[in-house]
Amino acid sequence: MTMNAGALAAKSSTPITRQWLSWLLVVTLIYLLLAAVGAIGDGFKAAVGDNAKELFAFATNPFVGLMIGLAATALIQSSSTVTSIIVGMVAGGLPIPIAIPLIMGANIGTSLTSTIVSLGHIRSGEEFHRAFAAATVHDAFNITAVTILLPLELLFHPLERMSQALAGLLVHDSAGVDMKSMNFMKTILTPASELLEASVSWLPSKVWAGVGLIIIGIGLILFVVQAIGKVLRKVMVGRAKDIMHASVGRGPVSGIASGTVITILVQSSSTTTALIVPLAGTGVFTLRQVYPFTLGTNIGTCVTALLAATAIAGPTAELAMQIALVHLMFNLLGISIIYVLPFLRGVPPAIANFLADLAQRNKLYVGAYIGGVFFGLPLLLIGGSQL
Repeated sequence: MTMNAGALAAKSSTPITRQWLSWLLVVTLIYLLLAAVGAIGDGFKAAVGDNAKELFAFATNPFVGLMIGLAATALIQSSSTVTSIIVGMVAGGLPIPIAIPLIMGANIGTSLTSTIVSLGHIRSGEEFHRAFAAATVHDAFNITAVTILLPLELLFHPLERMSQALAGLLVHDSAGVDMKSMNFMKTILTPASELLEASVSWLPSKVWAGVGLIIIGIGLILFVVQAIGKVLRKVMVGRAKDIMHASVGRGPVSGIASGTVITILVQSSSTTTALIVPLAGTGVFTLRQVYPFTLGTNIGTCVTALLAATAIAGPTAELAMQIALVHLMFNLLGISIIYVLPFLRGVPPAIANFLADLAQRNKLYVGAYIGGVFFGLPLLLIGGSQL
């Protein structure tokens, strides 16, 4: 009898042990995903060198500025980095009217990471459709927001005027805040970053090492997404699934709040949307639930630019704060117009579903979309403006 009881206890503990091991594997895979996203960004920074600011040198008119912000963010893989650079450039004399389209472009460019992550599901038709739609709803919303708000800004300057008034109230002669000290995620990921950098240190130059990091980062993302999809199907059941749905899938306000908080914690909207795409691909969340979550990531990513602005002191401190507030107000105003108004709310999901239909039908559309939107069109417009 005692032996039977012991055997039953052992059997009941086995599923619990397996569940804990599965969750440990999920955490490890998420860590690898974050490290892979960071590796792509570090790789582009290494390849570009110390000339990142020169990416913005051709911002001679609003539309070219928009394309430069888009292409620079797609290359660097971090809207937080690009907006922080823009804040510094405004403090150094870049006019606000030129900086505003750059900020808008950065908002579009940041969604490339989640699109790359969705490629991890490319072998499974329906799964890939869900993942690609969840990834592109972010770009679709940002493109729609720019389509509406950029012409309004050029005609009536609402963002420039509102941010100027608010910056005047917020900026005081106080000590700056070091934004690097606020980024604990960078500290956590440092061991993985150093290991990945060491793996390409044998390459002949810094540029080649950067390219190597990019290739490793993309390969790691594709591997992790496939692996995490298999594990999530096992662990995202019962209470775990209920908790995730309570925070992300309960409704629009809860979804936006979740996206905002998680993005503030990891200080990267690219990372946050990259985490939600596998969950959408495996069917844990629907496009309708992912949509407001991605809007929250747009709000959360503004924190880095605001922190960067607080680090600026002197006569240009107010201008630095103003452009950081433009980033925040652009996203808040975009949500207020597009998501709140019923006739506009369905536009980004409709675009995302259309793109997912094309991608599922023929994978060449995926390459055309990524290459055209994030690189081809920006380079064409930038090159054309110089001619």
